[in-house]
Amino acid sequence: MDGRRARQRVWPEWFDSDVAAPPPLDIAAVIAYCEQRVPPHALYQVRMEAVVDRHVVTLVERRAPWRPEFGPEWTRSPVARLRWSVSRREWILFWRDRNHRWHRYRYTAPTTEIARMLEEIDRDPTGIFWG
Repeated sequence: MDGRRARQRVWPEWFDSDVAAPPPLDIAAVIAYCEQRVPPHALYQVRMEAVVDRHVVTLVERRAPWRPEFGPEWTRSPVARLRWSVSRREWILFWRDRNHRWHRYRYTAPTTEIARMLEEIDRDPTGIFWG
């Protein structure tokens, strides 16, 4: 060791993983949004999913295989990412570029209301989510 001490992460006493987690009703709203996004008659071709990973919810479009040489797997294309800020207790919206990097979406301020974020994704005034 070169004399530097390893940093140890110390959580404050008030920190509780249940408190830090995104609100369950918000997660349920995102899942419901994904379920209603695709009409029933098109579900054999395309689906929407919400992938939840701790403080991040990624909306993913899934497409059925369309060419035999690509195999039987459905393709996955992330559409938008919602990150729950533990310290501020609000949602932040991100978009993905062609290099698969996520960037903060600047046209909607962070908010505690998940419905506002879902409305902005649905409205997509810039064409950045749905093309």
